[in-house]
Parts: sequence; structure tokens; C-alpha cells
Amino acid sequence: MGLKVAINKKSFEKNGKPFFYLADTCWSAFTNINENDWKYYLQYRKRQGYNVLQINILPQWDASATDLNHSPYQKDEKGNYQFDKLNDSYFNHARSMCEVAKEYGFELALVVLWCNYVPATWANNMLSHNTMPYEEIDGYIKKVNETFTDLDPLYVISGDTDLNEEISCSYYLKASQLLHELAPNCLQSLHVRGRLMEIPEKLIKQMDFYMFQSGHNAKLENRAMPYCLPEYFIEHYPVKPLLNSEPCYEQMGYSSNMYGRFHQFEIRRAAWQSILTGAFAGITYGAAGIYSWHTYGKEFANEVGEGFDSPNPWHLAIHYPGAWDYSDIKVIFDNYEITELSSAQNLLMNGIDDIRAALTNNKLLLIYVPENTKIKLKLETTAIDKITIIDLETRHREVGTVSSCQGGCMVGMHIFEHDALYVVDLK
Repeated sequence: MGLKVAINKKSFEKNGKPFFYLADTCWSAFTNINENDWKYYLQYRKRQGYNVLQINILPQWDASATDLNHSPYQKDEKGNYQFDKLNDSYFNHARSMCEVAKEYGFELALVVLWCNYVPATWANNMLSHNTMPYEEIDGYIKKVNETFTDLDPLYVISGDTDLNEEISCSYYLKASQLLHELAPNCLQSLHVRGRLMEIPEKLIKQMDFYMFQSGHNAKLENRAMPYCLPEYFIEHYPVKPLLNSEPCYEQMGYSSNMYGRFHQFEIRRAAWQSILTGAFAGITYGAAGIYSWHTYGKEFANEVGEGFDSPNPWHLAIHYPGAWDYSDIKVIFDNYEITELSSAQNLLMNGIDDIRAALTNNKLLLIYVPENTKIKLKLETTAIDKITIIDLETRHREVGTVSSCQGGCMVGMHIFEHDALYVVDLK
């Protein structure tokens, strides 16, 4: 049995039990990873607690160069895909990789049409030589269904896409409708471009859950995206499970060729801000070097895609510490038996949007504090039983203090160096 939408319509369940979607991003798995490396990768991520893999069915346009030669279509004399000539060997290979992943207990989130294959998207405007003809969608979707559906994947219809043009929307609508007919039990979503909020209603209706992308742009005006995006989705769209499917990747170079990289703290901040704003169905980790499966001596095309700087090889990237920080989010959810969150920003008196607060299903108030400060709450001290403060870098814990102040109470400043999660037990 695959994943289902829970009764609350805000989270997932599997076999009747709550399921926190903790994914790793390995877009280029089907083209770039050999069998031994794949098994090593799966074992390591499984040990860290990950339970979903996000993979692109077709070759990732900004994957690192590889000596492997896996192509989903036969090619013409110029090296372009002949979309009426599918390569069975490619899909058999992808199927085999998915079977191994399922043996290790992973769910599969498979992207059907990355934006470069669809006309009039931002990526296709940059690199249009492998645009899939509209009439070939049927044969491709049939092959996707035959190859993967019995493995109960989540089908992510679009990849990194904008939805500004009718022709590109028509591609995604057709792919979604065909898969709903062929694979009615498989949940669907869209993976949209970074910071995209407006999604056509006809596509919203097709989705079983929402993915948004706070992304990799380091400009100051985009720093609030991890909580602005879920706020928008919650306010404007019907209730469905919501998650940040592409927060900034660890050690990823800033997009648009800006100098700098995202580090452990930034990716942790993006995750917790998204989750406590209402995107609590899960979270997706990403590491530069893993999603493109980079190896020493191979090219990474900086000019393709969003203009990211070169990554480290995957052998190093798999050990980035932020992967443990994301796995610890699931541990916290499991330990505190959290199955639902609701925003509690109205309880905060600090006036700092970067601090996020949410109430759990079992009378806990969670507060994420990126930088150390006293927290003012619209609560009486008598409403609080105890406070546990978790240092999200070291996982050390401190007993919090609380005192009365005008209009409510003051929670004392924690002693840790970086960000922390306050777990407030309410009476």
C-alpha cells in the first residue's frame, strides 16, 4: 500500500499510521548512479531515517557529467531524443533501481515532466532541443504507468516549473489526467519553480497534496519565502497536505551566479520556518553534489539551470551534517507524537516574523528561534507547565525559564550559539 492523505487532509498516513514525509533529493539517480553506489546511498540515507526519494524519471538537465549511458529515447544524428522511440532498457534499469529502493523501505516521489521538456517554460526557453511533442505524452505516460505504478509511487507531474503559459499548463494537465486514469491510487502533486505562488485552478484540482519551493535565491527579499509560501497556500487554496519540497540545498551555490553558498544553519532555518507555518506534512533535504551526482573530474555546467556554482563530489556531499538535522525533525515529531500543527503566531509579541510558532495536536507550543532573544508570549505563566529548549545544532537540551511581563509572559533567552526549538508544555 502506498501513501494516503490522512483524515485531517493535512498530512499523510501509511497502513493507517501517521507518515512524516522525510525525503532526500536525488534527481539524477536513473542516469548517473551505478548499482554499488546506489546501494551505499540507500543504506546510508535509511540509517539517517529518510523514507522518501525524489527522482526525475527523465534525465535531469543540470546533472553532472557521467560515463554511464542511460537514455530514455533513441537519438537522432544530432544527439536529440526521438520521442516516438522509447528505450525499454532505460525504463527497465529505472524500474530495477526503484525495486531496490523499495526493498530498503523507501517511498518514491517520481517527477514525470521536468520543465525543460515542456514548451514555454523558463528552462525550455533556455534549452529547447529536447522538447517533447504534445502527441507523444500519451505513449510516455503509458510507459511510466507500466514501469512504476505497481510500486505505489507519488507522481510529481511537473519539475521546477513555472505555469505562466497555456501550452505548458496543457502538457501538465494532460499528463495528470492520464495518470489519474491509469494509476488512480497514486497520489499526485506539482513540483513548481522557486517562490512560485500562483497556480491555475485547473491544476490545483488535480493535486492530492501541495509542494512549494522556497529555493536557492539568497537575495534579501527572498529570505522570508520558507514561511510566506505556506501562508499563501493555506490562505488561497483548498486544504491538502503541504510541504517544502525544495528548500535551499546544503552547500548549494546561490542561484543567479551570486557568490556564496547555503550552509547547515540556513537549510535548518528554512525547514523549521516552513513546518511551523503549516507545511508540516514533511520536508525534503537536498545536498549539492547529491542531486546531480557529481564526481571528481566530471563537468558540472554552471551555465545550465539557475547558475549554481560547482558542487563537491557526492562522496563528500552525502556526509554533510545538515542531513542529520533534517532527520532529527522526524525524530522530534515521532518523540512528541505530533500529527498536526496550527499556527500560533498570534501568541508572539516580539513582532519578528522569522520567529515561528505553532500549536500541536497534543497541547504543545513549538517556537522556532533563529537567533537568540527573549520571547514574549500572550500567555499567563500559569498556563505553562514546563519548557524544553533544544539546540538544533548540537541537540543539547536546556530547561527553559518563564516570568510574568506586561500583557503575558517572558520566556528566558536560551544559552546556545545558534537556532533553537522551544517545546512549551501547556497545562
